[in-house]
Amino acid sequence: MRKILIALLLASACLLVIGAKVLSVEREEANVGETAIEEPQESYYEPAPQESGFDVEVLVGGVPLEEYSARGRAYVEAREGEEYELRIHNPLGVRVAVALAVDGLNTIDARHTAAFNSSKWVIGPYQTITISGWQMSSSRARRFYFTTETDSYGARIGQTENLGVISAVFFRERERRPIIVTPQQGSSRAQDDEREEGQPAPRPRANSSASSGTARVESARPSAEPNDDYAATGIGRSVNNDVRWVNMELIPRPVAEMNIRYEFHDALVRLGVLPRPRPYPDPIRRRERATGFDGHRYSPEP
Repeated sequence: MRKILIALLLASACLLVIGAKVLSVEREEANVGETAIEEPQESYYEPAPQESGFDVEVLVGGVPLEEYSARGRAYVEAREGEEYELRIHNPLGVRVAVALAVDGLNTIDARHTAAFNSSKWVIGPYQTITISGWQMSSSRARRFYFTTETDSYGARIGQTENLGVISAVFFRERERRPIIVTPQQGSSRAQDDEREEGQPAPRPRANSSASSGTARVESARPSAEPNDDYAATGIGRSVNNDVRWVNMELIPRPVAEMNIRYEFHDALVRLGVLPRPRPYPDPIRRRERATGFDGHRYSPEP
């Protein structure tokens, strides 16, 4: 077989290049999302400047749940037993990678890490993708559904300190540098075809949680005792969700960050997000219409 020599043009100034392994999600809707697995590196996380246009919606039956703004956060009402999906939009003309966590657990490998070092879903320019569950293998996911803390996926793997939150942190792709390929005699066309934009598509490492399903992660904080008055996300039925790994380089500073809190109706009322329901007819309204005298001359028999 022929060998090829790849000459990389390097800039005179040394730049930090973040190499990210990514998965692409192959969907019938032609929405090709991708997920990135970052190698552990020195933290470079800064608060995102909140570039406009990024969007995360919680869908039940394909319909977005109404969002309520309160206490400086966005809330949605969880409906116990209902499956849900997360629809994510990229408004930019470049690919982005989004670190997506539910209940503090990464939706690809169930790890609780910094956003920059986590596995990520990659979204093409101006693209919208839908994530419906925890990725269990290269071809299978298990659906998200609203449930109690005791029944949650986090409780099953001993991670209950971050229940009730959906988090998305977006990172831009670094501008790609040109790669000059000088083929030698005897090079194989099959080898060339296997290369995507000058780099081979890697397979997940053997010890990667993406190849072995979910993993229990030790936490610095003890897990909270589950309380079934509050909502969490369960791990539901299996669905087909084909993915593949690709390479991607990311700019370490995020361009946007979004958090959505979800709670059952009663909890939203206690938080003051939803108004406290009034009985009908409302006794206080009746009492407000009360008067001291009427037209009777004598007291009537009861």
